[in-house]
Amino acid sequence: MPIQCVHVASDGLVGRCPTNRYIPGMHATVDDGGGTFRLSGNLVDPIARRIRPATLTVSRGRISAIAWDASAHDTWLLPGFVDAHVHVESSLLPPHEFARMAVAHGTVATVSDPHEIANVLGIPGVDFMLDDARGSPFTFHFGAPSCVPATRFDRSGATIGPADVAALLDRPAIGSLAEMMNYPGVVAGDADVLAKIAAAAARGKPVDGHAPGLRGAALEAYVAAGITTDHECVSLVEAREKLGLGMRILIREGSAARNFDALASLIDERPDMCMLSSDDLHPDRLAVGHVDVLVRRALARGSGLFDVLQAACVNPVRHYALPIGLLQPGDRADLVEVDDLERLHVRRVFVAGSLAAADGVTTWPRRPSATPNRFETGRKAADDFRIRHAAAGHRVRVIEARDGQLVTGCVTLPARIEEGCVVADPAIDVLQITLVDRYGDHPPALALVRGFGLRDGAIASSVSHDSHNVVAVGTSPQALARAVNLVIEARGGLAAVGPTGERLLPLPIAGLMSDRPGPEVAAAYTTIDAFAKDLGSPLAAPFMTLSFMALLVIPALKIGPMGLFDVERFTPVGLFAD
Repeated sequence: MPIQCVHVASDGLVGRCPTNRYIPGMHATVDDGGGTFRLSGNLVDPIARRIRPATLTVSRGRISAIAWDASAHDTWLLPGFVDAHVHVESSLLPPHEFARMAVAHGTVATVSDPHEIANVLGIPGVDFMLDDARGSPFTFHFGAPSCVPATRFDRSGATIGPADVAALLDRPAIGSLAEMMNYPGVVAGDADVLAKIAAAAARGKPVDGHAPGLRGAALEAYVAAGITTDHECVSLVEAREKLGLGMRILIREGSAARNFDALASLIDERPDMCMLSSDDLHPDRLAVGHVDVLVRRALARGSGLFDVLQAACVNPVRHYALPIGLLQPGDRADLVEVDDLERLHVRRVFVAGSLAAADGVTTWPRRPSATPNRFETGRKAADDFRIRHAAAGHRVRVIEARDGQLVTGCVTLPARIEEGCVVADPAIDVLQITLVDRYGDHPPALALVRGFGLRDGAIASSVSHDSHNVVAVGTSPQALARAVNLVIEARGGLAAVGPTGERLLPLPIAGLMSDRPGPEVAAAYTTIDAFAKDLGSPLAAPFMTLSFMALLVIPALKIGPMGLFDVERFTPVGLFAD
């Protein structure tokens, strides 16, 4: 059902359960009228690893007592779920609105890296995320962005150096050093990179990792530097090697990167070392589920309930020292009430003892967000997107996009040349790709890509990890120009153009997030996603996949401000391979 806002009258008491606003399950809740209430259910204790009928007494937001009951109840009480690594910006929603959607699915906290907006606006972008999150009952654990820009080959809107990182880590609201994507810099002993890691270590704050495909001696050096987690594993072999070195593995399932099926057996093998992550989740998927979806899938494949809860609740709370309760006496009252332990239909969600959601309806109202932004490029002409043919070149490097993965391949194909230009060949799924610098009026970078499958038209986005320039894929220079200009004119957004029309989803907050209600954004995203698929794209999430084509720290071939970039050699390369 659509998530909507219900205004709940408040008497100012933190522990008050507003049962007068909720009908299903009222028999399970007794409010004494003084900010203390009792909640009954079959308590799923993730620490003792047992299930017992119980009645919780909640006072001032905490579990003050647990009484064991003689007979079973008809609902189950679980600890709240935690997304152990997510970029809130990728939901296209600011934190407060993201929380309103996520909590309806039983999520009570996230570990979030604000480096998307930091790459656009710098530390003021981090401040925006902290300010927007304030006042929400939801717990946001924000890390200090470690890679702004991600590499020296990027062109972003800001730079956050070691001194800036140290200053952020001094803030109580910043709980960790967010994913260290510059793994080549760690392995090579780059002074600035190591200074950022040392700043976190000096303050006793964990350091998150990002090391796709890193193995052997290089991985050992990366872990030895102080990196504690990784969410980029795509195979069991890779994950087990990292586990053997003491890294905690985040099993990721987002809108673009989907590694759950490959890694889910780790929950059975090493439940003490696993967590669950969405990383990047678009609003259409957030509207229908979050961590709860992964919990259900893990249970359906046969993983033990308490092993799954270890990954979904206990491990992130302990690793990041989150102020989240785990259903123990004295804990903060963060819990999820479900109908059963198979379907896991979320009836109610309590955060710090207050009702946060009931049957998919969030209990706190939405509020307007500020719209900070930076967009400094002008409109482009079709001629800007023509790839002039170099007389000596007849074969071209082509990025190979892969559905459900952030990694790309690299293939070499004969160039199709018309009127002195290299052109797209939609018949064999070879399209043009471009990167337009939004922080200055520079010539677009031009290359070729396969995997997007467009038969006609183009799609464009200002969500383009990690510097968030405008990236677009299309069948012709004319289509590219139209899609890119729609994004530029809106000062950020997602655009699609084709023979039957065009679609635009504006993103006025840093070109990354909408200021509209979450369900409205989810519906608009669903519409533009369907339009892109009508143009021929076979990808499960064309815009999410597009957003990673410029991420220069994920192998193998990507597009950057200077053109094609070979991530494995960590250097720009030319379009022509001969």
